[in-house]
Amino acid sequence: MAYYLGLVQLIGIHTLLGLSAYILMLTGQLSLGQAGFFAIGAYSAGILTVIFQLPILPALFVGALIAAFFAFLVGFPALRVKGLMLVVATIAFSEFVRLFFFNLSWRVPRGDISVGPDSTNGFREIRYFVANGWSAWEITAFVWVFVILVMALLWWADRSRTGAVLRAVGEDELAAQSVGINLTAVKVAAMTAGGFIAGIGGGLYAHTATYVDHLTFTVLLATFAIAYPILGGLSSVFGTLLAVIFIQGVLVEGLRFLGDWRNIVFGLMIIAAMNLKPSGLFDAPTARILKRAIGLDGRGQNGA
Repeated sequence: MAYYLGLVQLIGIHTLLGLSAYILMLTGQLSLGQAGFFAIGAYSAGILTVIFQLPILPALFVGALIAAFFAFLVGFPALRVKGLMLVVATIAFSEFVRLFFFNLSWRVPRGDISVGPDSTNGFREIRYFVANGWSAWEITAFVWVFVILVMALLWWADRSRTGAVLRAVGEDELAAQSVGINLTAVKVAAMTAGGFIAGIGGGLYAHTATYVDHLTFTVLLATFAIAYPILGGLSSVFGTLLAVIFIQGVLVEGLRFLGDWRNIVFGLMIIAAMNLKPSGLFDAPTARILKRAIGLDGRGQNGA
């Protein structure tokens, strides 16, 4: 049971990572910097609970704010580039963050041992949940409270003027600017919000895994971050959740028995999914079918 609960926790955390890229991709920006924001949230929250002994909630919030601050700073220079150049620039940022934590050594005495980030040895003493007697069920519920809150906020925003503005910028910047939308404000706000969400995910990951190092935050993690909303589709936040379940639950964990062959099957299944559902697993037609199935389509209710 502990294995399955751990998998559910991982799916929740990766959903937050995917949603951090989702809100950015609504504005037409493709960033591989989410792994860097994830790392900042992980190390910051870990340092706050281990070295400064803060409770988990303020530690996660402050860690997310630090990640959001760096996302805000990255947002302005990122506006000067688009497409492939933006991808390269954000990869460079993520690598800078990863190498910073690779060299970070901040050890403080705690009883008979020293705790804190230890450069190449990673950060090993993030045991807030264990030290405070949290059960696996409680940890899982705690993670998913954040997932549900973030999904609910993004779902609500997507159906308000905020979502319309984000999508307008993503679909046609010139048209959006012509109707008075401030492109700089929208893009920087999306980058900042994405950094905050990724920071929460990173803080949760550090405390569920109890150990992080620079190898945790590689380009592969950044690739996963953008793969989730691409595969799930940008029509709804639920597509990102479905994509995480598909990739982490089915492909990564479900095919573990295949060993190294899993990577080949993984690639083939992703290619097949993208060809069969080019707009994502949860595209607009799929959403309409599901709405009709559960009776949320107004036309179906009126007998049209």
